[in-house]
Amino acid sequence: DLVTTAATATVGGAAVEVRYSETCGAAWARVTQATQGAEVEVSADGANRQTGTVTGAADTVAYTPMVAVKSAAEAKACVTPAGGQKGCTE
Repeated sequence: DLVTTAATATVGGAAVEVRYSETCGAAWARVTQATQGAEVEVSADGANRQTGTVTGAADTVAYTPMVAVKSAAEAKACVTPAGGQKGCTE
């Protein structure tokens, strides 16, 4: 109940989400259904970027560290699949 999915996008076969906690005043990104080498990024109003990478061959999920935000609307999540084109939430 303390975490919501504020925005989502599909890039290739990967799904990227902005996860938000009002209690923490923070947002982070999660990518699922991704392949090894995919990079996920979260930013707050275009700054304060944090990244994560799908590292293992059998892994399909990666998270970023949290960034401080006043609202979920400040956060944007992007994913760059290995060898692919970057896509972001709106």
